Amino acid sequence: MAQAKAYKNLIAGEWVQSSSGNTFDNHNPADQRELVGSFQDSTSEDVEKAVAAACEAYSQWRLTPAPKRGEILFRLGEILTHRKEEIARDMTREMGKILLETRGDVQEAIDMAYWMAGEGRRMYGHTTPSELRDKFNMSVRMPVGVCGIISPWNFPIAIPSWKMLPALVCGNTCVFKPASDAALTAVHFMEAFEEAGLPKGVANLVTGSGSHAGSALVEHKDVRVVSFTGSTSTGRIVAQRCARDFKKCNLEMGGKNAILVMEDANLELAVDGALWGGFGTSGQRCTASSRVIVHKNVYKKFVSDLVERTQKLRVGNGLDSETEMGPVVSEKQKESILQWLTIGQTEGARLLCGGRALEDGSYQHGHFIEPTIFGDVDPHMQIAQEEIFGPVVSVIPCSSFQEAIEIGNSVRYGLSAAIYTQDINQAFVAIREMNTGIVYVNAPTTGAEIHLPFGGTKETGNGHREAAEAALDVFSEWKAVYLDFSGHLQRAQID
Repeated sequence: MAQAKAYKNLIAGEWVQSSSGNTFDNHNPADQRELVGSFQDSTSEDVEKAVAAACEAYSQWRLTPAPKRGEILFRLGEILTHRKEEIARDMTREMGKILLETRGDVQEAIDMAYWMAGEGRRMYGHTTPSELRDKFNMSVRMPVGVCGIISPWNFPIAIPSWKMLPALVCGNTCVFKPASDAALTAVHFMEAFEEAGLPKGVANLVTGSGSHAGSALVEHKDVRVVSFTGSTSTGRIVAQRCARDFKKCNLEMGGKNAILVMEDANLELAVDGALWGGFGTSGQRCTASSRVIVHKNVYKKFVSDLVERTQKLRVGNGLDSETEMGPVVSEKQKESILQWLTIGQTEGARLLCGGRALEDGSYQHGHFIEPTIFGDVDPHMQIAQEEIFGPVVSVIPCSSFQEAIEIGNSVRYGLSAAIYTQDINQAFVAIREMNTGIVYVNAPTTGAEIHLPFGGTKETGNGHREAAEAALDVFSEWKAVYLDFSGHLQRAQID
């Protein structure tokens, strides 16, 4: 195969090598023989340089009129549109999900660019009457400073766009540390920023490990906002470190999302949703439909249909147009999922299909796992409580709508939930009662759109939301402004 390219960090508008002199390789998870690229193994010294560049650029970027900042983001959207297919194909090569999905990933970044471009002319504050006669009151958004952006590999351009674009339109500067398994997509994103005319140092890229580059970014004194998407265990550490310096901290973490299938559900539609929600991105989504809670009156039919459809899924290289589910991202992820498959069987769940790695023939050089369904799962089993992050679905029987709600809420996460029913009353009760940040009716637990807030409750997050107007709250501070035109002292609450 052709020699893969060595990619560099972007710091202060220059593509530079890491101070360590070391690189790491990124291989295609569908075929480990293909080297996608080599990337910089950055150190705290590289992070220091990137933060210094972001600090220097901040003084001018925050004074750039917000509509002008928005115009750059609009150009970014145009560039991503032009490069969509190229970026999508490279994304499939480096992290595995099928081309249909990687195109959607890029489209989400395009949508976000256009949305946030508009915020450059909106970014509304408030005007409100004063309690005094000759006084005018308003509030405005102010940028915070340098933002540390740490993103995962499963949505390697969509999620960074949720973070960086609102940060930039608010007038902040960024240092971006992507997941190592999706570093090439991050490079493409930064190249698009350059082409769009983003000034040097406003957005900087450092690749490398979380333990070195990521940790240095979180702990840097000049980083005033940290936005992190990843595991709950790592998010807890990020929150603790940010708390020491009173930094703003936005966390998007785990999920154990449930589809509720009621006895009046359109079963064909529910099976469609469970397939897409459970096995899209090989189950490697924080919003994956990893639990399906099914009313006992339709349980047998639903399970039979779901297993039949699952066994027909075509697993393979995501660049193949016939493939419906690609590999998992790495050997480490594959081994973790296989351990969960063993745990499920040990706990007594009934293995209905799948349950093993695919390693023969065309699968021998990749990280492939059969789409797997466990049936008759007790809601207290580990496989029904913990995030597996793989193509594994647990089907749980229930006797009533109320029991389905209770089971759905019985996990420590609260990201997304779904209900399939023809009863509008049940649907609205589920919307109210499910303790999650997102609820779908007659759709799976995945499929968020950028103009609504994204995030969850409990151990899924720390109260913030990404995307839409809500993202501006993470990357800006409110400033209240009082203008007294009375010509004499007026004392609020006194006069």
